[in-house]
Amino acid sequence: MDDVVTDIPPPSRFMLEDLNNFTPPSHPLPSPFLVFSTLDYSKSFHPSLLIIAMSSPSLHLLHHLSSKTLIGTLVLPEFPFSGNSVEPSLSDKSCNIYALNDSDRLIMIALVQYSVTSERSHAVAKLLIGERIIPERVLILDSVQSRNFRGKLSPDDIFAVKLETSFERKSSDTGDSPLIKGLDYFPSGSVVDGLAAALLSRCQLKKIKGTLCVSWPHFGVSVMSLVKSLLLKGALAGINHSSDADLEDEYLRFSRSKDFHLDSELYT
Repeated sequence: MDDVVTDIPPPSRFMLEDLNNFTPPSHPLPSPFLVFSTLDYSKSFHPSLLIIAMSSPSLHLLHHLSSKTLIGTLVLPEFPFSGNSVEPSLSDKSCNIYALNDSDRLIMIALVQYSVTSERSHAVAKLLIGERIIPERVLILDSVQSRNFRGKLSPDDIFAVKLETSFERKSSDTGDSPLIKGLDYFPSGSVVDGLAAALLSRCQLKKIKGTLCVSWPHFGVSVMSLVKSLLLKGALAGINHSSDADLEDEYLRFSRSKDFHLDSELYT
């Protein structure tokens, strides 16, 4: 007679991988898409410069530019419009696109105010660059991700570095003014991933002059002042910018609220 206590139990009726057969497959997410205010839905835009802002300092700074005009938005279906304000706000989960007219040239600005997953990064990059928006040059503004940076990062460090496509670097060698002046290149051994990497790769693929500028830390008035200085000396030189006296005070309050929730391991 078998000993039901000590004998090895019989194998499960199901293999581990078979257990997922009872879980209905998730529905694929709808593709992201662009919506423009122009009535000509087939119109393409050919700006001399496209600025794509993702870092907190660049979003806060460019959101307050007084001379920009809202012309469209990039809709990512996993982020519903519910909860967004009627007027554009930094608290919205959105990606609004603006036009910034500077005499005879058109500058476009995309403010990416939600976190784009790696799986969706290439689809978003494809919409922003090379289809209906065909820029001559692209400037991408993001923050350094500590997990990808070779070396330790201290919250007391304030810096910005850049990466460029081969076409941007060649144009600088032939006399074109760089979009961001006086920056070192991203240090060897460090990497960039996510949407920023997808956007820069898209520029390289489409043979567009592209620059990625990443700053550290993620929040703070000092790093916002650094980004502002870089833009006004380079890509936005001569552009009328907001003179809101409360800009730095507002961002200081915003930075403190964000820093309070940051995990201390971020800086190790």
